[in-house]
Amino acid sequence: QQRDKLKQYQKRINLNLEKERMLARQLLKEGKKEKAMLLLKKKRYQEQLLDKTENQISNLERMVQDIEFTQIEMKVIEGLKIGNECLNKMHQVMSIEEVERIIDETQDAVEYQRQIDELLAGSLTEEDEDAILEELNAITQEQIELPEVPSEPLPEKIPEASPIKNRPKPELVAAS
Repeated sequence: QQRDKLKQYQKRINLNLEKERMLARQLLKEGKKEKAMLLLKKKRYQEQLLDKTENQISNLERMVQDIEFTQIEMKVIEGLKIGNECLNKMHQVMSIEEVERIIDETQDAVEYQRQIDELLAGSLTEEDEDAILEELNAITQEQIELPEVPSEPLPEKIPEASPIKNRPKPELVAAS
């Protein structure tokens, strides 16, 4: 709000400066040099006020930016605080001993499964492997149905095809 008030003040001073400059020219034309000097001194004083106002506006803008940045920092700190509290609650729920126990149980279960796999893989002999492969081939053969192969020998010479009589020509069939 102060910044806006200062900007309005600047506009007013700028308008006054322009008016006083024109008035000083008019006084000089009329030959009133003393009044013109006094008016120019006043104008100079107002220009200095304008510079001070500009500095104050700059300081206010810097302060506003600092306040906004501090507000952002406060939100970040609040977020970190909440995150830290959440982590602490999670750590209370799960202790290091609990995590170590779960990891040990998982490793034991993996080791147990590996032992079962080794037993299953090692318990089959070569004969068992052959029997399994034979059964797999039998199942595969059952699934494939091939046509029967003729048992008589094939003729050596292929008889020529006899022409079919009274068969309509394709052009006539399409036209009718």
